[in-house]
Amino acid sequence: MTTFAELGVPAEIVKVLAADGKSEAFPIQTDTLPATLDGGDVLGRGRTGSGKTLAFSIPLVAGLAELDVDRVPGAPTGLILAPTRELATQIATAVEPLAKAVGLTVTTIFGGVKQARQEQALGRGVDIVVACPGRLEDLMQQRIVRLDNVEITVIDEADHMADLGFLPGVTRILAATPADGQRMLFSATLDRGVDKLAKRFLDNPTMHSVDEATSPVEAMTHHVFEIEHADKNAMVAELASGTGRRILFTRTKHQARKLAKKLTSDGIPAVDLHGNLSQPQRDRNLKAFGEGGVRVLVATDVAARGVHVDAIELVVHVDPPAEHKAYLHRSGRTARAGNAGDVVTLCLPDQRRDVAGLLGKAAIKVKPVRVRPSSAEVDALVGARAERVEPTPEPARPAAQSRQGAGGGRGRGGANGARRRSGGPRDAQSSRGSGQRGSSQRGSGQRSSGQGSSSQRGSGQARGGQPRGQQGSNTQSRGQQRGGGRVRHQAARTA
Repeated sequence: MTTFAELGVPAEIVKVLAADGKSEAFPIQTDTLPATLDGGDVLGRGRTGSGKTLAFSIPLVAGLAELDVDRVPGAPTGLILAPTRELATQIATAVEPLAKAVGLTVTTIFGGVKQARQEQALGRGVDIVVACPGRLEDLMQQRIVRLDNVEITVIDEADHMADLGFLPGVTRILAATPADGQRMLFSATLDRGVDKLAKRFLDNPTMHSVDEATSPVEAMTHHVFEIEHADKNAMVAELASGTGRRILFTRTKHQARKLAKKLTSDGIPAVDLHGNLSQPQRDRNLKAFGEGGVRVLVATDVAARGVHVDAIELVVHVDPPAEHKAYLHRSGRTARAGNAGDVVTLCLPDQRRDVAGLLGKAAIKVKPVRVRPSSAEVDALVGARAERVEPTPEPARPAAQSRQGAGGGRGRGGANGARRRSGGPRDAQSSRGSGQRGSSQRGSGQRSSGQGSSSQRGSGQARGGQPRGQQGSNTQSRGQQRGGGRVRHQAARTA
C-alpha cells in the first residue's frame, strides 16, 4: 500500500488524514493523486465506495492552498457539483477538516432549504462551494454567486446527474467557470452524455478506471431470498432486528414512511429517508441513523447514492429496484472502504424472472434460496438481535397550539449591489473579463513533474507567513503548460 505522504500530499493534510485513521491510499487515490496534485485534469471511473471523495478533495484543497488567491465575496475559487443534497452534505463534511488545516472555508448550496443562510455565507466570502446544480444556477441568475474566480472544479457522480436530468445545467455551470481551470470528473459510467461533458470541458485528461460499475465487491455477499407474500412482513422485521446498522430499500416514498413507522411501533426503532421529507427532517433522520441511536434506515433510491454511514452491515432490497444500476448503487451502501457486508434481495414468486434479469445485468451470480423468517439462512444474517424497545406514546399537543412563521424577507442590500454585474450572456470568456483576480499568477512557471515537486508542496511553503489575501512576489503559482497545449493565464489579475 502507498501512503498519502509518499504520494506528495501536503503535510498539513496528511496530519488530518492520519488523525482520522487514514494513512494509506485506496487504489483510485493512488492512481489519480499524482496527476491531480500536479494540476492536471482527471476523468476517474470507479464503483461506489471506492474512495472517490478523498481522491478529489485532497487535490482540491491542496491546489487552492498553493494558489493562495484572495477570498472574494460571492466568488468561490473551488467548486464541487453533486447530484443530491445528502451527497453534497457528506462531501462537505469530508472536505471541511482538510480545508480548515490550510485556512480555507467551505459551504454547501442546495435546494429544499431557505436561501438566506447560503446567501449570507457567500456574502462573507467562501473558498469552496459544494453545490447541487439547481440551486447554484438560481443563485447565479440572481447574481448572488459568480464562477469566474473558480480555479478547480469537481463533478461527482456525473452519471447520476445524467439520470436526474442535470446535465444541461451542469454544462451551463461549467461554461461559466474559467476555461483554463483544473477540472476533475468522477463517474461510475460514461454513458448518457457524460462522455460529451468530459470531452468538452476536460483538457487532455488522464483517465483512471478502478473497477467498472458492474464489478462485484469482494467483501460484499449477495443473497436472494425467495419468500411467499404471507411471510414478507415478518421477514422484513426479522432482517431489521439485528444489532448492526442496516438499510432497507423500498420502491415508493409511501412504503418507506409506512415501514419505518411499523418497525418503530414493533419495537425496532427506524427512521425514513425519501423525497417527501424536508431537508431538516432528512438531516435529523440521517444523524439519528449515523450516530447509532437508530440502527435501521428505510429509504427510497434517494439514499442509493450519496449516503455514507460507517459500518452498515446489511442492505435489504425490500422491493427489488427497476434496473441493475440502482441495484448496484443501493447495494454499495455496505462493504465500503474495505469493510465486509451482506445484501439481501427479497423475491416474491411473481418477481423471480425480473430479479434474475436484474442480477444478470449487474453481473451478480447468486443462487436463490427459498426461506421462511425462521430459516437458518436468515438467522445467520441477523446475528445478535437488538433488544426491542417499547414505543413511547407522544404527548398530546395543546388544542390551540400556535405556529409562528419564519417571517422576514431577504435583504441583500448594498452587498449584493457590490456583487451585481452588468447583464448579458455569460460564457467562459466574458466571465473571466468581469471577474479579475488578485495579484496571484497561475502561469509564472513550469511545474516540475515527479516526487520532488510533490514534496515541495507538502512542506507548506508558499504562504510566507502572510495573511490570506496578501500576495507578494514570493507567492507560489500552479502555472503549468497543460497536456493539450492549453496554457494557464499568465497575466496578473487584480481583485
